[in-house]
Amino acid sequence: MTRTGDLTVETYAAVLFDMDGTLVDSDAAVERSWRAWAREYGVDEDEVLAVMPGHPAADTAARMRPDLEGPAVEAAARAQLEREYHDLADVVAAPGALDLIAALDELGRPWAVVTSADARLAAARLGAAGIAAPVVVDREAVTRGKPDPEGYLLAAARLGVDPADCLVVEDTATGAAAGRAAGATVAGVKGGAGGGAHLALRDLTELVPHSSVRRTSL
Repeated sequence: MTRTGDLTVETYAAVLFDMDGTLVDSDAAVERSWRAWAREYGVDEDEVLAVMPGHPAADTAARMRPDLEGPAVEAAARAQLEREYHDLADVVAAPGALDLIAALDELGRPWAVVTSADARLAAARLGAAGIAAPVVVDREAVTRGKPDPEGYLLAAARLGVDPADCLVVEDTATGAAAGRAAGATVAGVKGGAGGGAHLALRDLTELVPHSSVRRTSL
């Protein structure tokens, strides 16, 4: 079925959200922790910030320090995650997130979170943002992370819906690619998730039903 930018979440059987940068505003905490990691491991801070969005910590550590092997990569990832577990001071719900969740619950539309974070970090950040997700598919629940569609396919299966009838909301090109590969329609915040989304959003308020703001098709 062809969808246009005029449709709302009421059109979809379920909504599947990315977490960081999409449902939860954790940008400042993420940047602080990765800059500290980059300094510790002697790599360029800005390069780390450019390559890490949408990827698990271990993948970024391996990419930035290809000289590290097995246990050393795992240790580097753990060092980063420990920072993130405890840096929650300014982690909050993204603009429009709480209103959108309330609207979905009122409509009886199921929703889930699909994140590259591990279970502990997902629980910490969602808790800090005041969001109780009915279904969370974290990095530990899948064998292949984004851009592989496994996480979104699993979330749809847990909700009992067809992925093709889902709206995926993302903020990175990596996540948008995963949503597209799952067969879902993808809405992208922050510039349309690097141009990889079907619909570009300023923020989640544009998805709240009965909003007067129209989205832009890509």
